[in-house]
Amino acid sequence: MDDKSLLDLAARTAEAAGREILEVYNKTGTIDVTVKDDNSPLTEADRKAHRLIVSRLTGAEPGIPVLSEESEQLDYAVRSSWTRYWLVDPLDGTKEFIKRNGEFTVNIALIDHHEPVLGAVHVPVSGVTYLGERRSGARRRQAGVETEIRCRSVDPGQTALRVVASRSHRSPELDSLLDRLRAEFPDLQLVSMGSSLKICLVAAGEADLYPRQGPTCEWDTAAAHAVLLAAGGTLVDPDFNALRYNTKAELLNPYFTAIADGGYPWQPFFP
Repeated sequence: MDDKSLLDLAARTAEAAGREILEVYNKTGTIDVTVKDDNSPLTEADRKAHRLIVSRLTGAEPGIPVLSEESEQLDYAVRSSWTRYWLVDPLDGTKEFIKRNGEFTVNIALIDHHEPVLGAVHVPVSGVTYLGERRSGARRRQAGVETEIRCRSVDPGQTALRVVASRSHRSPELDSLLDRLRAEFPDLQLVSMGSSLKICLVAAGEADLYPRQGPTCEWDTAAAHAVLLAAGGTLVDPDFNALRYNTKAELLNPYFTAIADGGYPWQPFFP
């Protein structure tokens, strides 16, 4: 398959996984939760979505390995030989899923030589899918209708800025950053949201920055990162280098910032 076909496969698979998740989400009563070794929650929906995604991706393209949050974690000696693989979070935002606030997603990305070259982020409750591929751009799909999305720019002298932050994670570092940004953008608006939707808001031109100064894993960011890149944005580490994948034994990301307008001088705000 070419990348266009692989993106279609990722999107259709994410949407099918979303239907599996909604079957659990819409059940009456309390959602059953178990706790994994890293103290993160796990539900029946995570497991069902994982099984469907792995089955569909490997069935369509058996030569491309799949690394999922719910897979048995492979030793880096195995992973380091991969040049091209699927990176999957079957249910990103499990805490939001448990709260039933709708702010959770299915994330499927294709990583090629450490870069996310295409990705699909599906929002089961709204039915929206964000799609991005490095050559064909980024789109938002709902009810079969696709609309191109694009990051927005920061104009000289503007006072407004829209910053998106995690609903479940807040830090003193973020508060300090917001204070520095308000000195330049007094009309700053802060929007709180769960899961990879935060990066998708930046990609869709609905936010300017998403600074994440807390722990995440590579499967949390890869799909939305691909959409952001396709929409003209960037996602950088604390040294303002592009975030890369599968370069080390651990799968934790460094702190990062999703940026709509990479041409604006943001670095002085990040000491």
